[in-house]
Amino acid sequence: MSRTGEIVLTIIGALIYGFFTVVGGFMVWLFNNEAIWDQAKEEINQQQPELAPGDMEAVTEMFQGSGWFLIILTIISVILGIVSIVFMKGNKKPKAAGIILIVTAALSTIITFGGMIFSGIFYLIAGIMCLARKAPAPATQETVE
Repeated sequence: MSRTGEIVLTIIGALIYGFFTVVGGFMVWLFNNEAIWDQAKEEINQQQPELAPGDMEAVTEMFQGSGWFLIILTIISVILGIVSIVFMKGNKKPKAAGIILIVTAALSTIITFGGMIFSGIFYLIAGIMCLARKAPAPATQETVE
C-alpha cells in the first residue's frame, strides 16, 4: 500500500516546523546583536521614558530564551517527522508513525499555546491517515466447480 499522501503531509509539516526553526534562530540572533538592541533601547526610551532599564533586560532575556526554546522544539518535531517517514516507507510501521505524528502535533501545539497549530495540523492529518488506512487483505483464489 502506498503511503504517499501521509508522507507528503508529513514533509509539508516538517517544512513549516523548519521555518519556525529559522524564526527562532532569527530571534536569538536579533536579541544577541548589541548594535540593533542598543538602537531599539534608545527608541523605546524616547517613546516610553517611564520604562525602567531593568524591564528592558528582562524582555531581552525572555525573547532569547523563547528563541532557543522554539529552535529546540521544532528540531525535535522535524526529527520525529523524519522518523515517521522512515516508518511509513514500505509500510513498515504505519501505526507507530501515526502515533508519533499525532503526539508530536498535539504536544507542540499545546506547549506553544497554539503557535504551532499550522504545522501540527499537517502532522495530525497524516497521523490519522496512518492509523485509519488498512492494508488490503490479500486476495484468495477460490475455484468454481
